[in-house]
Amino acid sequence: MTEASNPLLDFSGLPRFDAIQAAHVTPAIDALLADCRRTVAAVTSDAGATRWETFVAPLEDVNERLARAWGVVGHLHAVKDSPELREAYNENLPKVTEYWTDLGQNLALFDKYKALRAADGFAALSPARRRIVDNEIRDFRLSGAELPAAEKARFKEIAEEQASLAAKFSENVLDATNAFALTIEDRSRLSGLPEDVVAAAREAAAKDGRAGWKFTLHAPSYLPVLQYADDRALRETIYRANVTRASEFGDAQLDNTPLIDRILALRAEEAALLGYESFACVSLVPKMADTPADVLAFLEDLARRARPYAESDLRELRAFARDTLGLATLESWDVAYASEKLRQHRYAFSDQEVKEYFPEPQVLDGLFRVVETVFAVRIRPDRAPVWDEDVRFFRIESPAGELVGQFYLDLYARDTKRGGAWMDDAVNRRRKDGAVQTPVAYLTCNFARGVGTVNGRPRPALFTHDDVITLFHEFGHGLHHMLTRVDDLGVAGINGVEWDAVELPSQFMENFCWEWEVLRHMTSHVETGQSLPRALYDRMIAAKNFQAGMQTLRQVEFSLFDMLLHHDFDRSSQTPLALLAAVRDKVAVMHPPEYNRFPNNFSHIFAGGYAAGYYSYKWAEVLSADAYAAFEEEGVLSSSAGARFASEILATGGSRPAAESFRAFRGRPPSIDALLRHNGMMPA
Repeated sequence: MTEASNPLLDFSGLPRFDAIQAAHVTPAIDALLADCRRTVAAVTSDAGATRWETFVAPLEDVNERLARAWGVVGHLHAVKDSPELREAYNENLPKVTEYWTDLGQNLALFDKYKALRAADGFAALSPARRRIVDNEIRDFRLSGAELPAAEKARFKEIAEEQASLAAKFSENVLDATNAFALTIEDRSRLSGLPEDVVAAAREAAAKDGRAGWKFTLHAPSYLPVLQYADDRALRETIYRANVTRASEFGDAQLDNTPLIDRILALRAEEAALLGYESFACVSLVPKMADTPADVLAFLEDLARRARPYAESDLRELRAFARDTLGLATLESWDVAYASEKLRQHRYAFSDQEVKEYFPEPQVLDGLFRVVETVFAVRIRPDRAPVWDEDVRFFRIESPAGELVGQFYLDLYARDTKRGGAWMDDAVNRRRKDGAVQTPVAYLTCNFARGVGTVNGRPRPALFTHDDVITLFHEFGHGLHHMLTRVDDLGVAGINGVEWDAVELPSQFMENFCWEWEVLRHMTSHVETGQSLPRALYDRMIAAKNFQAGMQTLRQVEFSLFDMLLHHDFDRSSQTPLALLAAVRDKVAVMHPPEYNRFPNNFSHIFAGGYAAGYYSYKWAEVLSADAYAAFEEEGVLSSSAGARFASEILATGGSRPAAESFRAFRGRPPSIDALLRHNGMMPA
């Protein structure tokens, strides 16, 4: 089989999304797996001295090809799902998982890495290569390489089943999301909804050949209902449908409850096989945090600091809802609505008003301007095959015109696309055969596309300020991947970076979304072309920490639930829902209704990489806030601070511990003070 007959085997350039079909998946993966296994056999049978060039490099070559091809398949499964592709993905997932598990348990490989570590030439390797070897030895142990044969076989079964369950969990969430649709035929029930949301709902109904307005559980549809719809019953209907997705309240085949129980059982068994107290202990081995107790202490301290502010937030919201909106009891489906009304009342602006100033073209121009100014690069449109007509492609260049990286930008929600926003790698940086392979990223969001016309032209997509923050966040991940200067694959970009430090560049980038010097250049009213007025900006800043206490406790709640679920949880005597209720009793200021099934669509920990790691968002926020404080001290668009951040944080990737990279940039360990100050939770 050749790359001409199967585009998944063509690694000469960018993925050939215009040619890849579901039928290509199995033959390509089978060929790549065979090649990988031949290479493993060859390097382990080599009786010569273990050297990087004859051992690690060949493994990197074949494993990278497999990872790139399977990465394309996984990406399409996430952004352009179809029955044929889903079948091909699920058919090959066990084979790919089996290979990586076999690799991690291969004692001959493990011995080779240990021999390389002990060899006289190890000290002469670059720091990046030494770190790769150390990481590999650590990961072999975490993959069960030292287990007895019977336990090793069981460990392999566990890994394969976990991979299949994670894929099924994600598919169930997507299918349950797509299974719900609500068509409203009475226009009066849409009172309060922004006109662009109403227009999108009308267009969605028309596509189905129906009159009225269609609402779904995709974020651009359901979030505005909760935030703006005056019809309380409509809000409750949408809220209930959203929080009961993939649970016993819907299609039994899409219920994630048994999957959660099985995933937790398998993770506990994996930890026991490895000799750890809990899966959380396993999860923390490659992270910055040392123990579950350290994480729990961090979260509980943050909850303690945030609770007085959260209680004040809720008291104010309940009083406003009662006295101004006539809501005697504030329910979960009222919170976003009442909060938006309170914000308008207090600060004299609405999210919808702000949204009119953030058309997509101006937002992208503003984002690129920040990146170009701070990090001394240029961003230009580029060309590549794409998986959807709305996807765009760009290149990042040095001031001298050298190609630094490239990225795909897929901004809009689709029925075939899983929810949320994320960055993933298409191609990683590495030096091979004397040339540098430039990194390529996928940047994926789920925003609402523009609907209708304005001033006689197609109406562009309009972003809420939260959307803008999301875009900057994901671009921060992209910069971490694309601006690396490390030439060794295993620690280039985000590879090898501790999971609880991965969010540092992304959360760092969010801060620019609050700067006048940034916003005045990235806004243009969709009808008048006027930039964001300074008076409106000042009101946005005044409202920046609106309900920050409640928002902080919400993230702490999710993080505590995740950590306790994977560390101090007895499945025989408690359910995940009961544990979540106990966490809420401890830290939450408002409880959702009993039917809320949040765990059933908590994809971060059951279908993503955040199991016993969701705390990373708050942990890394301490790092990012303190890092951004350097820009506040020197100038928010400081190119000198940007050069240091790029060289000490972004360029180094995972080639050294994240704590060292932070200290190299900031000159000291991180402090929580900047985070508390940014969130308005520092005592006067």
